[in-house]
Amino acid sequence: MDNLNKTERQNALAKIINQQPIATQDELLTALKAAGIEATQATISRDIREMRVVKAQDANGQLRYAIFRADTESQMERLATAIREVGLGITRVQFINVIRTLPSNGNLLAAIIDDIKFPQVVGTVAGHDTIVIISPDEEAAEWFNDQYQHAFSL
Repeated sequence: MDNLNKTERQNALAKIINQQPIATQDELLTALKAAGIEATQATISRDIREMRVVKAQDANGQLRYAIFRADTESQMERLATAIREVGLGITRVQFINVIRTLPSNGNLLAAIIDDIKFPQVVGTVAGHDTIVIISPDEEAAEWFNDQYQHAFSL
């Protein structure tokens, strides 16, 4: 299985992530190797980005990789639900919004925001419990802040 194409490798990655509690790239590389698949750290990092893999808490409260998927909810409904469930607050500073989340939920909420592709959002940077949302100007940042406040109050 050494010469897998990208699609086959990413399918194997998805299967491992869905079946095993994988929390780090090293664990993922080890699981791939055990399955007979050789890959580099750089390749795995690229696959993780392309596949929209995020870290999320499982039912036991343990951090693990999960593949971000949109489901039957509309994207805006999903965002509003996530904001109410894991959002703690938002602060706007000029053209930047900073969202505080429950621990281990920054990446998940940022993935939802990124997936919607708001024209008012140039990009996001997510950490353990904080997301920085960069807008093209102050007006766009104010719009995003208003949307967050509205979703939080629903």
